[in-house]
Amino acid sequence: MHVRRANEGEAFWFLGGLATVKAGGAQTRGRLTVVEFVNPPGFAPPLHRHVEEDEMFYVLSGTARFRCGDDVFEAGPGDFVLLPVGVPHTFLVGEDEPLRTLQLTAPSGFEGFTAEVGVPAPERRLPDPAPFDPAVLPALAAAAGRHGIELLGPPPNRDA
Repeated sequence: MHVRRANEGEAFWFLGGLATVKAGGAQTRGRLTVVEFVNPPGFAPPLHRHVEEDEMFYVLSGTARFRCGDDVFEAGPGDFVLLPVGVPHTFLVGEDEPLRTLQLTAPSGFEGFTAEVGVPAPERRLPDPAPFDPAVLPALAAAAGRHGIELLGPPPNRDA
């Protein structure tokens, strides 16, 4: 059995948001990773695709505009989003409030990327949002590649 209570799990500042690993490969026999994310308003990850994992989001609060392949759609509280392996995707958090999600990846492994790219977050407070710095892309792309993720382009903006 494995239980993680509220505010439990290994927490990281990850690309401007807070990521708390609730379960990883060690707890799921390599089948699944579960991470609670809190991303600030206006946050967006670079366009990317996973070469080994399906990525899923269950939206707990806030809203985001997702792009998966040619599809663009809004998601809000209670919505579940499946982004299939190999399909380019990204999302853009709404401007009104942070986006809080449970992110699941199958099989496991995303927790390793989170730990490599992130910085330990003992305070678990959402930092002030900062604009995406394109200078981090080369290092981020190298780390992503080590974890089966291909970066394909910059984060979306409100006009895209």
